Amino acid sequence: MSPLFRRRPPAPHERLVTLVRKPGCHLCDDAQAVVEKVCADLGVPWEKKDITEDRELYDRYWEQIPVVLVDGEQHTFWRVNEERLRKELTG
Repeated sequence: MSPLFRRRPPAPHERLVTLVRKPGCHLCDDAQAVVEKVCADLGVPWEKKDITEDRELYDRYWEQIPVVLVDGEQHTFWRVNEERLRKELTG
């Protein structure tokens, strides 16, 4: 493919990270700390969703929480690796 027709990757501020979590989950708290840090460093917007308030998320991810989505696609679950998330958002 010609370089003229390659799509540029989205800039960090054009991305969206979603943390799917539940109350009282220590792994979710750990994941949120990583998401908050990386997103703040890169200027990436993020949101958190409570799996107990969304049946679709519950059915899809209950066995994997916490789950991190990047632009709606699953990036990781259980443990969030800071460097891997940073690379996903900048590469």
